[in-house]
Amino acid sequence: MQDDEATAEATRIEDGRRLFAGPVEFLLSVAELHQLPAADLPEVAFAGRSNVGKSSLINALTGRKALARASVTPGRTQQLNLFAVGQPPCLRLVDMPGYGFAEAPKAVAAAWRKLVNTYLAGRTNLKRVMVLIDARHGLKPNDIEMFDQLERAAVNYQIVLTKADKLPDGGSAMRTRSPPRRRAGPLPTRSS
Repeated sequence: MQDDEATAEATRIEDGRRLFAGPVEFLLSVAELHQLPAADLPEVAFAGRSNVGKSSLINALTGRKALARASVTPGRTQQLNLFAVGQPPCLRLVDMPGYGFAEAPKAVAAAWRKLVNTYLAGRTNLKRVMVLIDARHGLKPNDIEMFDQLERAAVNYQIVLTKADKLPDGGSAMRTRSPPRRRAGPLPTRSS
């Protein structure tokens, strides 16, 4: 039985690798919900504070260096950016604006928050949100607010620790509190 489970797991991993190694393309940027495509494909969104590595993780998952535009400037992603995965597309990835500090006018940042909050609360095909946490800084109050919002909206989420390789010990001792109950543990990631 264990051999069957191991084989099934290896098959799922290989299927995922092939999916993300295949065609992936930028679909569109959305500033308002009515611009979203039909809710006909499952979506996985990437949320987190500004500059936590959302765009970089999408690039790493897809094996592309510049699919999602990453920047050192907080608040670079200002809309929901959607990417179609597969040919024909079978999944969409959604790169969301970061929460917290952003080098943008307050009214613009407020519009992002409204867009993100409405998307998270009402998108029926949103299957999971990957909530990225910078391992160097741990959980912040706005991360907890995001968890609470996702819980209220009954949206599945996964915590992903980023920049663990930048910790003095290389990430072996994560500086975060325990993740919220009822969720899988964090997934540490490395930038290299």
